[in-house]
Amino acid sequence: MEDLDVVAWIQVSDGRMLAVRSRGRDLLYLPGGKREPGEDDWSALSREVREELDLELDRTSFRELGVIRAPAHDQPDFAHVRMACFTAAYRGAMAAAGEVDEYVYVGRGDRHLLAPAAQAALDLAERHGMLA
Repeated sequence: MEDLDVVAWIQVSDGRMLAVRSRGRDLLYLPGGKREPGEDDWSALSREVREELDLELDRTSFRELGVIRAPAHDQPDFAHVRMACFTAAYRGAMAAAGEVDEYVYVGRGDRHLLAPAAQAALDLAERHGMLA
């Protein structure tokens, strides 16, 4: 079974990581998603963040934090998620949009609210010294 290959945005404010809840999902995920045909990481992530949070990412601050692999949650066609994680500054007023019903900032004590790949991203953010 193939991995679900996605890109994700790690955004941290006041030592807490941004997470979103997509419509009909029980756990929180990171903003991002699958690439469309021909998209590179930057194009896919900036499109997904615009669609989900109505924000524009800043290309000059875009950088990769790492790639994680974790069990897929709520994805019956995939056993695992391969998630390339990036950070970037943004412009705009954050708002839940598209298939996203809400966004929240989470800390270490909120792990149980996160899908497995988002938990791994939280650990990645911590390794980079981004969490309080």
